[in-house]
Amino acid sequence: MVGPWIFFDEMGPADFPAGQGINVLPHPHIGLATVTYLFEGEILHRDSVGSCQPIRPGDINLMVAGSGIAHSERERPEITATDHRLHGLQLWLALPETDEETAPAFHHYSNDDIPSLEIDGVPVRVMIGSAYGVTSPVPKFCKTLYLEATLEAGQTLTLPEAPERAVYIASGALQAHGSELPTHSMTVFSSEPGVAITATEDSRIVVIGGEPLGKRFIEWNFVSSSKARIDQAREDWRAGRFEKVVGDEEEFIPY
Repeated sequence: MVGPWIFFDEMGPADFPAGQGINVLPHPHIGLATVTYLFEGEILHRDSVGSCQPIRPGDINLMVAGSGIAHSERERPEITATDHRLHGLQLWLALPETDEETAPAFHHYSNDDIPSLEIDGVPVRVMIGSAYGVTSPVPKFCKTLYLEATLEAGQTLTLPEAPERAVYIASGALQAHGSELPTHSMTVFSSEPGVAITATEDSRIVVIGGEPLGKRFIEWNFVSSSKARIDQAREDWRAGRFEKVVGDEEEFIPY
């Protein structure tokens, strides 16, 4: 884990011919919040609290699973009707123990809702948390940091401070402390102030971090400080005790 972040997945870039696309059937989560962010393409999110929300590049979808939620991630027929590309990130936040059983909820923030600024000429978006004097409107449960930055070759960015933090390179390459950091690598940095990264080619990066939460168990789509709670969630899904995804009630991923 890096701060509260427990899972990190880069989706694509994937090019789909007409008639194909992503089609993630309804599935459950507990004890976490998913954070979805796209560089290209569109995903249609539906969930068991009644949300139906397309997510597009620059938007943030925050789904708080808490005590339990089910959702699906598909593409609208208008998208799959033509050749298209999908590229983005989905991260999971573990919830503090006091919030693991919070009521499930969904929050959507459009591209225009996310604050952006330039730091020494580097465009930065503050997607969750506070950095460089600005604060994202996206809710958080503890000190959390999630930024996107796009650097041209030769540009340098001083990282914001956080108890724990890491940099993921979605494209390009960086140099830090004399080390070369390649595309698709994640580097965990110390919490010392003044740490700087320099792009050795045009680069798109994300910075994650925040407050460490302690030990967590993770199994399939479940996260908890209690192994017994994960066992219960698994049995609840098998027994059909999760609420169904509104508007997507027929199919599901078995476990």
